[in-house]
Amino acid sequence: MKKGNLPRSVSIVREDEGAAARLARLGPRALLDAELVDIIADGLATRAAMIDERGGLAWVSSEVDPLALSAVFGPAFGPRILCIAEAMRRTREREAGKMVAEKMDAPQKVFQRLSPLAEGLAVEKCWVLPLNRRNRPLCSALAVEVTSGTATSSLLHPREVYRIALRFGAAAVIIAHNHPSGDPEPSHADRAVTRQLVEAGKVCGVECLDHIVLGRVEADPKGTGFYSFGANGLI
Repeated sequence: MKKGNLPRSVSIVREDEGAAARLARLGPRALLDAELVDIIADGLATRAAMIDERGGLAWVSSEVDPLALSAVFGPAFGPRILCIAEAMRRTREREAGKMVAEKMDAPQKVFQRLSPLAEGLAVEKCWVLPLNRRNRPLCSALAVEVTSGTATSSLLHPREVYRIALRFGAAAVIIAHNHPSGDPEPSHADRAVTRQLVEAGKVCGVECLDHIVLGRVEADPKGTGFYSFGANGLI
């Protein structure tokens, strides 16, 4: 095929072309991760290297501490990284928000809906998803945060969960919490609190449909990224 007859969808990569020029010509999807980081870092190799050492684009999208960012990158560049991270996070949450009225009838759906809330967290947090009788969410948010704990404990208490459920007039709830390590395998404490949640739900007249532990696919030995107590026959 002659060069002049190339299809419109085929892009010619120029070996001597810099990332900025290729960005202008082909758009951001034509850039490698390292090139995106370099442009974010204003082309300063030291800043790009510092971002890369902390996990690259995944770190940019998860870091939320403005003081830590400013301490590392300075008062001018730190806020820029923070705003980039927030923009990325909002995009993911809005995409997940399209599922707001979808029936929550499978653990995978719950994971897809709630995983944006858990990305990049260094501590455990717990959420409750109040549902109607058709297992559709009653809240406009992805879920309602119940508690925020330490790196190893979410301090989840059934009282807080069902207070939210009753406020929404929920017929059922799905509980979720994250493991900062990324491995969603439940601990003994997770198993014990799940039993308490199920029993408390019976007293309140609100069914606990599932308890999902949110992790990350790459850190999960089973490769799913989450653990469902319901799917494992424990609810």
